[in-house]
Amino acid sequence: MVAILGVGTTRFTQKLERTIVSLGVEAARLALSDAGLAPARIEGAFVANALGGMLFGDTTIGQTLLRDVGLRRLPIVNVENACTSGSSALWLAWNAVRAGQMEAALVLGVERMCVPSLGLINSGRTEIDTLLGLVTPASFALRAQRHMHEFGTTREQMAAVVEKSRRHGALNPNALFQRAETVADVLAGPAVADPLTRSECCPIADGASAIVIGSDRLARELGAGVRIDSIVLASGGYENPVDLARWDTDSETAAAAYARAGIGPDDLDLVECHDAFSIAEILHCEALGLCAPGEGGPLAASGATSLGGRIPVNVSGGLLSRGHPVAATGVAQIAEIAAHLRGTAGARQVEGARVGLAQCMGGDLAGDTKSCTVAVLSR
Repeated sequence: MVAILGVGTTRFTQKLERTIVSLGVEAARLALSDAGLAPARIEGAFVANALGGMLFGDTTIGQTLLRDVGLRRLPIVNVENACTSGSSALWLAWNAVRAGQMEAALVLGVERMCVPSLGLINSGRTEIDTLLGLVTPASFALRAQRHMHEFGTTREQMAAVVEKSRRHGALNPNALFQRAETVADVLAGPAVADPLTRSECCPIADGASAIVIGSDRLARELGAGVRIDSIVLASGGYENPVDLARWDTDSETAAAAYARAGIGPDDLDLVECHDAFSIAEILHCEALGLCAPGEGGPLAASGATSLGGRIPVNVSGGLLSRGHPVAATGVAQIAEIAAHLRGTAGARQVEGARVGLAQCMGGDLAGDTKSCTVAVLSR
């Protein structure tokens, strides 16, 4: 068994007042304090950062910031895997602990994005697709258009995802957006790529999240009560043509995670998924088996995915309201699930939560998903 011993997440912000090192140090110290472990007990660290090398020229950010935490002379692995950088780091750490290579490991995702030189992320500056306008919002708009055509999904149903996200974000002190927004507000916002408006696209942010994981023996010593039952990392098949109304990589990765954990979607009490755009949450809910294909829009509009509903989704506010500091997102999702399983999520607590799932994806344009992770946690 691999247990979660401690978690720590900074406020996600756009205030331009933090360095990438200060963000990472804060999250790491919070997680170690929460675990009740001294830095000397950590035997390895996996640090996710997607943009530091490009923006700041720092390709060994893990060693740089963990020095200030007191983690030295131990294996430190720097991880970049687009939006799944953080969850990929967790996959590596989970396998290391499970194999007995480490008894305790630190997983850290950290990103500073709010800088003038950011530009387009992974836009493929020299690729003809991007030169013709196929940037990320456009690719998700294509998925939305196809889903609307094939299943009758409405703009109001997609806007309901954002309305719910804002309500949840208002309950999360670490979320970037903490204000209400109605379906009408969402639909009236500036268009980004038809049919998506600005509010249906997640915001960039600066932030960090960290997790300390450990062995079964260490979990018993510390009284840790949350375990990671399975985590699966996969990439897409890159078939052509692509089914824009379904995410096969999602569904296949989820099926493997369910099988390894010995559960099914009906056993879940809450889900954190990669809602980079409103249509993304609808597609993820379908691929994870929370509803049948084509029923994600009605599911969102029904209230079933709201706090208090049948299967709460993105109670943290998700990427749409918590914000999306790329490499921190996958770790923050796990930290959020762990908080609910421990009963420490405060005003947004999912009562009686015993099993949760975190899904993250990265690198999707109009083609298949380049990277996907699904993790199952239980109390």
